[in-house]
Amino acid sequence: MKFIFSSTMTAAFLAAAAMLSHATSDAQSRYDARFIDYPTYSGDDLELTVDNSGTHFRLWSPEAQDARVNIYDNGHTGSPSLVLTMHHDAATGTWTASVPEKLYGKFYTFQIKWNGEWKNETPGVWAKAVGVNGKRGAIIDLAKTDPEGWDNDKGPVVNNFSDVIVYEMHHRDMSMHPSSGIANKGKFLALTEAGTSSPLGEKTGIDHLKELGVTHVHILPSYDYNSVDETNLQDNTYNWGYDPQNYNSPEGSYSTNPSDPATRVKEMKKMVKALHDAGIGVIMDVVYNHTAENDGSNFELTAPGYYHRHWDDGRYSDASGCGNETASDLRQMQEYIINSTKYWADEYHIDGFRFDLMAIHDTETMNKVAQELKKINPSIFVYGEGWTAGDSPLAIEKRALKENVSKMDGIAVFSDDLRDAVKGHYTDAKDRGFATGKPGNEETVKIGIVAATPHPQVDYSKGNNSKFAYAKSPEMIVNYVSCHDDLTLTDKLRKSMEGEPEENMIDAAKLAQTIVFTSQGTPFMFAGEEIFRDKQGVHNSYKSPDSINAINWENKSKYRELFDYYKELIALRKAHPAFRMTSAEDIARHLVFDKIDSTKTPNLISYSLKDNANGDSWKEIKVVFNGASHPQTVTVPKGKWMIVAKDGKMAHDGSLGASAGGKMTLAPYSALILARQ
Repeated sequence: MKFIFSSTMTAAFLAAAAMLSHATSDAQSRYDARFIDYPTYSGDDLELTVDNSGTHFRLWSPEAQDARVNIYDNGHTGSPSLVLTMHHDAATGTWTASVPEKLYGKFYTFQIKWNGEWKNETPGVWAKAVGVNGKRGAIIDLAKTDPEGWDNDKGPVVNNFSDVIVYEMHHRDMSMHPSSGIANKGKFLALTEAGTSSPLGEKTGIDHLKELGVTHVHILPSYDYNSVDETNLQDNTYNWGYDPQNYNSPEGSYSTNPSDPATRVKEMKKMVKALHDAGIGVIMDVVYNHTAENDGSNFELTAPGYYHRHWDDGRYSDASGCGNETASDLRQMQEYIINSTKYWADEYHIDGFRFDLMAIHDTETMNKVAQELKKINPSIFVYGEGWTAGDSPLAIEKRALKENVSKMDGIAVFSDDLRDAVKGHYTDAKDRGFATGKPGNEETVKIGIVAATPHPQVDYSKGNNSKFAYAKSPEMIVNYVSCHDDLTLTDKLRKSMEGEPEENMIDAAKLAQTIVFTSQGTPFMFAGEEIFRDKQGVHNSYKSPDSINAINWENKSKYRELFDYYKELIALRKAHPAFRMTSAEDIARHLVFDKIDSTKTPNLISYSLKDNANGDSWKEIKVVFNGASHPQTVTVPKGKWMIVAKDGKMAHDGSLGASAGGKMTLAPYSALILARQ
């Protein structure tokens, strides 16, 4: 989801927002005072446990006056075959019920009595398997959903987050187009199919990912969400999935049989294993910041008023822009987020989590999430959007904002600094950026190049979005120019460079991504842009049809030269640790900008990575970016240089020739990269 609120705050606005936040926070605490004293429960038996003594239910609902479990034979229709009365444990705030049988194959819902009335049925907040459309929890044996070899399944080892290369994708986008050659279109299983190809013989699907060389896929929400009717999949309803319903069960529309609760679990695990077998990690997009419904959400049907933030008059607060926001600063919600991510990491071997609108959560919760996940897998990568989509009762200094990322160890945030400076602002389709000829963005691009860390040659007062070095380590920054939100890079270039030939746009695309992949921090790219993927100018395609969202794989042949450039760019980054430094001190020491007066020579940035930076085999790497629509000349120190990138070509094996230095001219919208031993 896109940011609205905090990404472009000035210092004055931050101060004003802080005053407002303190005031609204006090108001919320008056309204929610009773919640502070609620008993909490963090046991691993919440909602459902099956063991040799039978089937056991435990529901956390401290204020409920009564509670019951409804047992069904069917996951979608019919009346309860059994109703269990639950018993209250005031010390833990939970209600429990048990039967001596293992109820595998059955379904269940909870109901609580609150203010004298029975509320609607709910599968609870911890359902790990659900029936069609997620209205009833399912009782299955999770051990029987493990694919062959699952016990030995592991994702890639990550020593430093700067080594990660993220490819953001949606299940349907990757496989739905007729040109994908994939049988299980729009399904988890699509990424288990090897040997798929386009009509012209180009690799697609998982083979394409391997060929490209990315280390991790970031998959848009895969938990059970609200907007797709799983009983009518023939309608091909599309949604990104940022409308959470059941956070701990996979989405049924991505399975081959939504009516069988075990199928979606099995098939998601098969997808994860196939990617792991290909050497690719799996990052899950998680949306704990809001629920698809307000009063009708599973949270509200189990513990009314607790899990969401409210203003002092009882209104839902709405920092998500989706009608509500969750209250991570309350203990049981904090425990929920922590334990839910741990569950996905443990049960599904997920390698990372991308937090949607992460600044709705508090920094304490995010720190605990990272700490607990590292205990399961030290290679897990946690990052998120360091902004909100509106104001929140949560005090601004407690929010997991990008400005507060230095308070969060082991967590990274997206750099909107680099994004907007390179391609133009996201709110104006026609706005150009550094890579498309607009002057005045040079210093903000430099902020991205040094991963928002302190650098003696970067003047943060000239930054467009940020006015201070907010990251204490490059591993806290994710650099990108495009994602699922807003225009694709291709569409942005077509609108902002209207009237220019497509060749210029492709050159600008290469330059933009060269800036991303050679900058310090973690590079992130949007699926399909390596083959000039567009969405026909639709900027918010969250529910647009496949005709807008699906990747046309015939583009891989049409734009093969662009794909090869991306592939070589990724290979360059993986081969040379100078682009992957892990400390701010190393960046300040080894990354040296050349003095260029941007008022006289705009859209030109030149710097060197010196002294075998980060143990690199190359003693010095010269990187120059020309974002102007005309050629520009730089002076390179005399010496024996290998040409790595020039005039829209890239190869790090010496095949582009050599240079003795001196004056070198860069083509419009291009990068020059040189290296010497």
